[in-house]
Order: sequence, then C-alpha cells, then structure tokens
Amino acid sequence: MASQVVDKLINASPAAVYRALTDGQVVGLWRAPEGMTCTVHTFDPREGDVFRISLTYDDEARAGKSTENVDTFQGYFRELIPERLVVEVVEVVEVVEFETSDPELKGEMTITTSLKDVGGVTELLAVFEEIPEVVSLDDNATGTAMSLSNLAKLVEIE
Repeated sequence: MASQVVDKLINASPAAVYRALTDGQVVGLWRAPEGMTCTVHTFDPREGDVFRISLTYDDEARAGKSTENVDTFQGYFRELIPERLVVEVVEVVEVVEFETSDPELKGEMTITTSLKDVGGVTELLAVFEEIPEVVSLDDNATGTAMSLSNLAKLVEIE
C-alpha cells in the first residue's frame, strides 16, 4: 500500500471550498477528471455516513476498476470539521467498494482533505493513505489534480 499527497491553491475561502466538498450535487460537477463523467449515487456528508460515486470513462475502450469503463467506489465520512477538514474513508473491499472482484484492490483507503486560509486563498491538501499497489500513483495524482482544477473553477473568486 502506498501514500500520496496532492495540493492545490484555490482563490476562494475555506468555507466556499468546504461547501463544494460536502454538497453531493456540487461534487458531481467537479469530481470527474478530464475524460470522465461523475455520477453521485449516494452522498450524506455527516460523520459516519456514506457516499457512493461512479466515474465513467468517456472512451468506452478504457478499462474501469468496476465494470468495462466505470470506477465505482463508496465509503464513509470519518471526520468533518467545517471549513477545515474532510476525512473520507474509501473502503476498497471487493464488491462493496470499487465493486470489483480483483483481490489486489481490497483494503481501506483514506483520503484526508484539509483546508487552510493563506492570505485570502485556500490551500487544499489531499492526503491519500493505503492506496492499493495496483493503482498507479501517477494516475491518482493526475486525476486528483484535474478534479481539483474543476473544483477551483467552480468556487474561485474572479
């Protein structure tokens, strides 16, 4: 299992970024990296409550982790501190999480997203822990950076 950190400066308040991280409808607008679309099936942003999201490749020839061209994952919110911290636990457990029978995707992955006001902009730090070995760190970093750019476009102040 691996760990990784991805960061982004966003020209918006931590409150605005936090709202975009915890509103299921808004998450559906920014979570998909370029070349994918996002479907939010379930999203209840309270500690201990669950979310389920599918990312579908626009190119049907791309292999997904769950079905032919779809990555579906679910998890729960371990900790929420308004305007500061969102801890998502993505339990990558067989059919339950990535919805795959691939034994190499089993295990629990935690994504801790912290927000810090730095002179009127928000520093977002996403820490991924226990990433399954079969998940490319380059792909994870690139996809996360694309998603965070989408998030920034939604909340940034002109």
